[in-house]
Amino acid sequence: MSLPQAPVQRIVRLLSWVRRAEFLVFLPAITLAGFWMGGERVLLLLALGLPLLFAVTGASSTSSAAHPHGGEDGPTIGRALAALDAMLPTLQDSGRRTACLVIQFDDLEKLLDRHGRSAQAEVLARCEDRIRGALRMGDLVAHLQGGSFAVVLAPVRRLDLETLVQLSVRLQEAVTAPISLGAAQIYVTCSVGFCIGGRSPEATGRSLLDAAQIAADEAARHGPGAIRAFSAEMTRKQASRDAMRDQIEAALENGQIRPHFQPQISTDTGEISGFEALARWHHPDRGCLAPSEFLPAVEGGDLTDRLGEVMLFHALTALTDWDRKGLRVPTISVNFSASELRNPRLPERLKWELDRFDLTPDRLTIEILETVIASSENDMVVSNIAALAALGCGVDLDDFGTGHASITTIRRFAVRRLKIDRSFVTKVDQDREQQKLVSAIVSLAERLGLETLAEGVETAAEHAMLSQLGCGHVQGYGLARPMPLDETTDWITRHASRQDRIPRIGLRSR
Repeated sequence: MSLPQAPVQRIVRLLSWVRRAEFLVFLPAITLAGFWMGGERVLLLLALGLPLLFAVTGASSTSSAAHPHGGEDGPTIGRALAALDAMLPTLQDSGRRTACLVIQFDDLEKLLDRHGRSAQAEVLARCEDRIRGALRMGDLVAHLQGGSFAVVLAPVRRLDLETLVQLSVRLQEAVTAPISLGAAQIYVTCSVGFCIGGRSPEATGRSLLDAAQIAADEAARHGPGAIRAFSAEMTRKQASRDAMRDQIEAALENGQIRPHFQPQISTDTGEISGFEALARWHHPDRGCLAPSEFLPAVEGGDLTDRLGEVMLFHALTALTDWDRKGLRVPTISVNFSASELRNPRLPERLKWELDRFDLTPDRLTIEILETVIASSENDMVVSNIAALAALGCGVDLDDFGTGHASITTIRRFAVRRLKIDRSFVTKVDQDREQQKLVSAIVSLAERLGLETLAEGVETAAEHAMLSQLGCGHVQGYGLARPMPLDETTDWITRHASRQDRIPRIGLRSR
């Protein structure tokens, strides 16, 4: 026989309150009042009953603690969804409202990289305590996958957009206070999305939670520390992003996404020093799409590693094709993302791929964004790059000058060549300040024993000035646009026969 819903909810709230530390404050008063009102019999009942009550509620707490970061199908989120499903049908007539909030931590992966999994778990546990402390009794907190939390608010009379924004700010303030972990002070931020009951697509607990999750995803995209309320437009955007992810996944599988190749030229000899593999999507309806049109969707859809595999395969295939045709291309450069560099099996995989294509490691150059190494304290990233350098692969630091990498960091990551960002190259033949910046970078590289390559070279005059300033290699539309593999053979042949491969020094500068 099941109990009526209202008494069950009261019992649940009572058990929840008994587990709180505040209950211990009132325990002596409860015991004394029981003795005054009922004598020794009540006192005996309290003496036997309270330990039993603690044992029952404590077992429940232990069960929850055993799975502190369980998935969203675990008992905690199940209880929250059940509470919502029980509440929602009764709210229309009562004049009360509920809401669901989803709290997502910004840069949780970076916390894992810097401090490890146990520290991440401890930080999440403390943040959960703070979140609970900022809520009322009766509000529920549930774990979601990926270290985020869902909050289900107990029904109240007044609940509007302003109230939810204020509550979101209060939860953010509770989380952002520094957390002491050993000798370290850790700072975390969070983004919050919410949906008020009655505004989700369906009047179910799952629909309300999903709406809050969509709002939280939107907040995270505009974070850190953003707050978003659910709207129907977000659902349409989410569906569009999901459809894009499915299209990209299919494009990777059927070969629509593959590299175009842009040559890199030595300023000393005019010869080809290598090619860089740059992703292009040969879309059946929209034509050839540049990376800016699909890379954000690749990164947001967790397809970065798969894209890396495709690019590496085609790049090594291109090298073997040029070798077979007797065309001299010393190296191929491939960009590696931060997630790929965190993979402990990366050196082993690259070695296997090089052996598979019968290529020596010095034929492959690993391109790494300066922002990746400037912000990375992950020992695995450092270890992987060192292992690749020890294997014999070249390491290029891409977009140099934009990511605040220190000299110590450059040496630590065994960088071989600095790729000077295009922002320093534009108008370098005319702008004295640009010339000073490039000259400083080249001088630094020479003293560190590193090579240099300037990106984004658009004109012959820029090419000539960079050569005059001592930059060793150049790359850009002024030399050649990225081209499909089948067009590279003719380009390489034509370039080898050109008489003006080496720029004329002494072009205009002022």
